[in-house]
Amino acid sequence: MAAATLTMRIDSDLKRDASAVAEYYGFDLSGVTRAFYKQMVRDHAIPLDLGYSNEVPNEETIAAMKEAEEIIAKGGTGRSFKSAEGMMAFIESEADE
Repeated sequence: MAAATLTMRIDSDLKRDASAVAEYYGFDLSGVTRAFYKQMVRDHAIPLDLGYSNEVPNEETIAAMKEAEEIIAKGGTGRSFKSAEGMMAFIESEADE
């Protein structure tokens, strides 16, 4: 594999901040750039989230959010559990009724 050199101009603040992030994960900018290109080639896609996420919750989620708001407004009178296992046991016992 022949090596090629890539030169690009970026804002010095951007380079400094990006370097800090890369170093936090144990990389340098060259390694991150190589990984980016490898992932792009492997997935045949540009690995960036370029979209605007404006997802609207479905009706069931909206109803659950309203129910949670009502419980909070009443001072949190909903059930509480000390563990996930306790919560699941309660849910299963309610389902049996």
